[in-house]
Amino acid sequence: MTAFTGKSILICGVGGQGTLLMSKTLTYGLVQAGYDVKMSEVHGMAQRGGSVSTQVRYGEKVYSPIIGRGEADVLVAFEKLEAVRYANLLKPGGAALINDYEIAPLPVASGAAEYPQNIEEQMRRAFQVRVLPASRVAKSLGNIRCTNIVLLGALVRAFALETIDWNAALTASVPPKALALNIAAFDAGYQLEG
Repeated sequence: MTAFTGKSILICGVGGQGTLLMSKTLTYGLVQAGYDVKMSEVHGMAQRGGSVSTQVRYGEKVYSPIIGRGEADVLVAFEKLEAVRYANLLKPGGAALINDYEIAPLPVASGAAEYPQNIEEQMRRAFQVRVLPASRVAKSLGNIRCTNIVLLGALVRAFALETIDWNAALTASVPPKALALNIAAFDAGYQLEG
């Protein structure tokens, strides 16, 4: 089999944060741009706020959607602790886009443990890390649920995917009543510096 020469993107978060919608929108845009794309999703206790991840691989020819240990070019984390949970799949020197947002897991919420500190600094030892205020931006737009699309905009800018018609991808992926908000969220994420 020929070696894979495309890109591998791992998107992770907590159930209900919109990782799947982001992945589907990303996949739609990449397919429309002519790439061969494969996507897989892993749901933990998604319906209860558990860990969720999706894997998107694209290129000229993609044989499998599965990203192995140390193979992801990009990690997009909707929550800081999830970035750490999935960091082993990111290649050394790979890029991590991390939402500056914390969701306390059960041991932390119950007081049995503390939320880990200095996550960004630890990850910077091995990866190119950008910490983004995506949830704050989404809140400022009127709906924290569009954090996922803010992160999509940041991803598109960071990896020079601007030639793709992302408005068409959003139109195909979100309900018409939410389209204007999601286009604004994408644009705001695209403008983010981190």
